[in-house]
This record gives sequence, C-alpha cells and structure tokens, in this order.
Amino acid sequence: MKILAIDTSSHVMGTALSSENGILAEYITNFKKNHSLRLMPAIHQMMEEVEVAPKELDAIAAAKGPGSYTGVRIGVTTAKTMAWSLGIPVYGISSLMQLAAGGTYFSGWICPFADARRGRVYTGLYKVRHGILTTERADQVTSLEDWLEKLQETEEPVLFLSRDIKQHQAAIEEALGERAVFGTDAVNRPRPSDLISLTAQMEPQPPHSLVPEYAQMAEAEKKWYAAEEGRTYE
Repeated sequence: MKILAIDTSSHVMGTALSSENGILAEYITNFKKNHSLRLMPAIHQMMEEVEVAPKELDAIAAAKGPGSYTGVRIGVTTAKTMAWSLGIPVYGISSLMQLAAGGTYFSGWICPFADARRGRVYTGLYKVRHGILTTERADQVTSLEDWLEKLQETEEPVLFLSRDIKQHQAAIEEALGERAVFGTDAVNRPRPSDLISLTAQMEPQPPHSLVPEYAQMAEAEKKWYAAEEGRTYE
C-alpha cells in the first residue's frame, strides 16, 4: 500500500512516502519559510526520485493539527485536494499524536506539546498500551501551569517531547522534578513517516470529511466574536 504523508502544522515541513516494503522516502526541513510555496515541489521531487506516480497512491495521511493556523490549513487542504482528485481516502492524524509517536519506546506517560504563546501550550497525554499508542487525555490548549498541576497527579515518569523544550524546561523540572524526562533533539521534532505508521491503527475517511483541528479560535475570530457581543442592532 502506497501512502503519502504530509505535515505542515509547524515550522517543520515534511513529506514521506511508503510502500508495502516500508518507507521509501522522507523529506524534512525545519525553518520558517512559506510552506505553501515549497510543499508541492517537495512532494513532486520526492515521488519522482523513487519513481512513484500520483495515480499509484492508495491513501494520503495528513497532520490535522493543532498547530499553526496557516500551516495546518496548507497541509490539510493539499491532502484533501490530492485525495479527491485521485479518488483515494485520507487519514487525518493529530499533530500531537504524531510527535508522541517518537516516544513509543518509553514506558511511562508521553507528553507532546507546542508553545501556544501567553503561557499556554498545545498538549495532550499519551501512553503505549499493548504496543499501541493511545490517547489518555485529549489534545487541548491550556496554560502550562494548569497542565503541570494535572501531571503532578500522575505517578510514573513523563516524557516531554517538543521543539520548545528549552523554553519551558525549567518550569517543568520545578513542577515534576526527577519524574520529568526530556526527549533528545532527534525526537523533539515531528517526522512525517510517523504519520504513516499511525495509519495502521486508524480508519481512512473520505477527503471531504477531513477538517483541521486548531484546539482554539484564531485571534481574528476571537476579536470578531467580541465585537459581535458588544454590537447593538436597530
């Protein structure tokens, strides 16, 4: 089964391709630059190098958020458009679950997170049970302080995975002490190939049903609703 994976939900832009024999190719960059201009050329070059035509694809897996509003939309829209044009299904996979997949070797709790500004983080809690990565607490956006208070109630070590580790490491260590474990640079960034591996435990869906999951409203939406609440109509 040939699956194309797409991830543009953060600074990391990645795409991967698999076949029945495993991962054929994977392309990853980690810097701020317009994903909308670079994604399709990256996909085209990768597939051309391994001599796989679009019509040979069986499905597309996409990171659906939470993450960058613009980035998530680019990846999801590209996946939906390609899948619809090719007549194949899609897999919409949590960006946090994708990151958590880098810690499947860990026996305790797995906590992927991304900075959401203003003292908040996008996060969730995962654990490997019987060889399957399971969601223990749903993806959410919350204050780091409140989240760490909840994690203090757990008894096992917690593996933190994030590009933003250094920014929040001191606060995490203060809250959890020796129970806090931090991922290495190699696993603190999402890999598109992990999207492919996660499809094994999920069901595909029609392209039109795939929607981004932002976990919170965009700033423009918040301002619009605030304005509507204070507006009077004659």
